Amino acid sequence: MLIDIIKAFLVGGAICAVGQLLIDYTKLTPARILSGFVVAGVILSALGLYKPLVDFAGAGATVPLTGFGHLLAEGIRKMIESDGFLGIFTGGLTAAAGGVTAALLFGLTASVFFKQRDKN
Repeated sequence: MLIDIIKAFLVGGAICAVGQLLIDYTKLTPARILSGFVVAGVILSALGLYKPLVDFAGAGATVPLTGFGHLLAEGIRKMIESDGFLGIFTGGLTAAAGGVTAALLFGLTASVFFKQRDKN
């Protein structure tokens, strides 16, 4: 188990380090970097390069945004196999529904218990 934790830490840390380097040394906005990570996850998954990384690092590869892109690509691939062309439109939504729902519910819960305040 300790080896799995170390692998997840190293891979996840490397992905986050790339993001930090992009923030520090480019003029890209954080929003563009984040969406670029999702697109990179989709592309790497489509090329068959991201699945071995997920198998190696587990949560270190699935938790960052590249993992979200991988999740979308895998969901679309599976739905195309079962539903054909319609799977292009439903696969990503089906695969990511649990995570998106959890994020919305946690955000709603936090908004109920905490007050918004100005940044001043």
